[in-house]
Order: sequence, then C-alpha cells, then structure tokens
Amino acid sequence: MVSFSEHTHARLPVIGGPMYPCSNIELVAAVSDAGGIGVVQPVSMTFVQKQDFREGLRAIRKITTAPIGMNALIEKSSRRYHEKMVKWVSIALEEGVRFFITSLGNPAWVVKRVEEVGGVVYHDVTERKWALKGLEAGAKGLIAVNNRAGGHAGKLSAEQLYDELSDLDVPLVCAGGIGSEDAFIKALSLGYAACQLGTRFIATEECHSSQAYKSAIVKATEDDIVLSEKITGVPVSLIRTPYLQRMGTKAGPVARRLLQGNKTKHWMRMFYTLRSAFQLRDASIRQPPEHKKIQQEFWQAGKSVAGIHKIEPVADVMQRFEAAFEHWHRDDNELRRK
Repeated sequence: MVSFSEHTHARLPVIGGPMYPCSNIELVAAVSDAGGIGVVQPVSMTFVQKQDFREGLRAIRKITTAPIGMNALIEKSSRRYHEKMVKWVSIALEEGVRFFITSLGNPAWVVKRVEEVGGVVYHDVTERKWALKGLEAGAKGLIAVNNRAGGHAGKLSAEQLYDELSDLDVPLVCAGGIGSEDAFIKALSLGYAACQLGTRFIATEECHSSQAYKSAIVKATEDDIVLSEKITGVPVSLIRTPYLQRMGTKAGPVARRLLQGNKTKHWMRMFYTLRSAFQLRDASIRQPPEHKKIQQEFWQAGKSVAGIHKIEPVADVMQRFEAAFEHWHRDDNELRRK
C-alpha cells in the first residue's frame, strides 16, 4: 500500500481540511509550510475572498513552496457549478497541485484528470458503501468523516468507521474530533494514516474568520455542537447560539418532502446551499464594532472544540502535533522491535 506521506509529500500526517468559508490563502499556506498539507476550497477562495482562482494558488506559492491540495465538491445539481469545478481542477493541475479531495459525488472524472499527470485523489466518505464507490472510481485514499466532525458529519464514531474501512488497503484519514494532540495520537493509534483538522485551524491567527467566531470555538464545549438540516438539507454541525435556537434545526414538512423525492432533493439541497452560503460567509467574516452584538451567529464547528483552548498561530499548533507525533512514532517503533 502506498502511504499517505508518499501520496501527499507532507512531512506530518495532518491535512488542513478544506472549509467553506474559512479556508483563506494564508491559512492553507501556513498548514503546508508547517509540515502538513493545506487544502484549497475553491468556492471559499473565489466567492468569499473574491480572489481569482489561479492568482490565489500563485499567492499561496509566494508564501510556501510546500505541497498543497484542492477540494473538489462534485455533486452535479447545478450544471454551471459543475463547469466551474471542471475549470478549477484544470487550473489547479496547471499550477502544480497533485493532491485532491473529492466530496459529494462520483470522483471518476476527477481521478481521470488527476492521474493523467501523476496526481492522487482521496474521497470523503461516511460509511462503507460510499468508500467502495469511491475506490471503484479510482480514489487512492479515503477521508473517513466521523460523527464528531464539523460540516457534514457522519453517523459513525472514528472507531466504528475504522472497523468498517480498515480492510480496504488504502490510507484512511480520520476527520472529526481532532482538536488536541491527544486526539491526534489516539486516531493514529487506532490505525489511521493521518488526521484532517478543520475547526482547530479556524481558531488560528492566519484564519480570516471573525474574532467572534474564533472566540465561540474556544468557549464552546462538545455539548454546544448541534446538527442543523437547514444549511444544505442534510445535517451540518454548528455551534449552538441564540440565533440558531430561534431559527430551529429541522427542515419544515414541505422541505422534508422535497428532500426525500428523487427528482426534487437536488434542487432543494441547492436552494438551502445557496441561501446558507451567504449566511455562513457573512457570519464568518464580519467584524462588528465591539458595542454591537452579532445578530446572526451561524458558525460551523465540530466536537473538536473540546480540545481547543486558545487562538494561536498555525505554526504553534503544528509544533505541538509534530512533537506528539515524533514521541508516539518513537514509542511505537520501540514496541515493534520488542
């Protein structure tokens, strides 16, 4: 089996997870520069940061020469969006990106394009049936999204998901609940090849998200994380706030019927996604005057908030993870020799 490090050329088994709307240029570059692999989220770059995609990739290259990745959300509910994604993948390949994470669809067309230039695709999965479809399409690794993840969380624990996928003979990446070094080492000890961190990197100096959002992550406990169906039509992990409680987390009866229909579910999900895209963007990047209360507290986060206690530079986070990894790796090697 080809290893995660061979696929990504990262020094550490850490992925800076792609996040809408939080994956800005400086954050992606900082994760890669510190030894992991930062992953670009193209909608975040172009819609939130108003950055030309090619120029954004080149801006990252001015900060670091370390490898970076790209996230391709490949769900085809919108032809226009699909055409944009095809263009973004082409630009990324032209600019030297060779590691891709695909989500929400069949990754076959991305795999074909990426493998033509010697790149590799990992696919987001929440259960075995999606893993098998991803591997059948040519994915070389799996991002195993568990029930502690931010964004679209899975239903299974990290342990349950590893048990379901461990016989597939590809690198498995633990996504969800990794906010501390202890959680990182626990996942590696289970057998995961690497970990994907999202929420942990929002609460960093390089992330452009608002101070209010970062502070909410630091203050939150895992009991403050709730699932809402009103973002994309499927459950998304958010920090419980008074705004969210007023809005509610369940889809209404009409929306629920539309979400269950084979012909209408994609349109309903697209409606939710487009509406929420503006809400998430505005709640994430707004920096209101201190005397004004944020009215729209709409913040994605996973249960890794339990291990996040301050806002700090990415380099500081990564140095602790690297020290923990080296200590664990050394101990693991000694046990193997015995």
